[in-house]
Amino acid sequence: MTRAFIALGANLGDPQATLRRALTELGALGEVRGVSALYRTAPVGGPPGQPDYLNAVAELETALSAPALLAALHALEADAGRTRDVRWEARVLDLDLIVYGEDVSDDPALTLPHPRAWERGFVLAPLSDLAPSLAHPRTGEMVAQALRRVDLAGVEVSELSLCWPELGSGE
Repeated sequence: MTRAFIALGANLGDPQATLRRALTELGALGEVRGVSALYRTAPVGGPPGQPDYLNAVAELETALSAPALLAALHALEADAGRTRDVRWEARVLDLDLIVYGEDVSDDPALTLPHPRAWERGFVLAPLSDLAPSLAHPRTGEMVAQALRRVDLAGVEVSELSLCWPELGSGE
């Protein structure tokens, strides 16, 4: 079994319901060991005028290989109606494999850890809920350290967290 962290995001349709369904579906890929609070975040990049996102991070213990897990995440996105027409466009569901154990990969099809995770407040804030001492497999920088240096403007815990699953922390 491998400990993986998956970022969940949505800003089209009913994001909370979509993320709740995605979290349930992640349970078919392994054991969901923890889930962060829900965060409302301003869009980063992409076409102007997008609605805010809801973001969270889930910790998953899985027997799937990293490529198989990524393929399963892409299948869940497609099942939810995700299209990949414009980079950083609004999306019904976005599932990113942030960290897969201690694996490091430069393969363009599967870069590990996620190449921009330690730069994005909308990933680091929810990841910090679960694993503030998680170290970047390449640099050794802990999530809590990275969180102190990134811009958190537009990242806030959502009031919807009150009715969001609480599975605790993996640390």
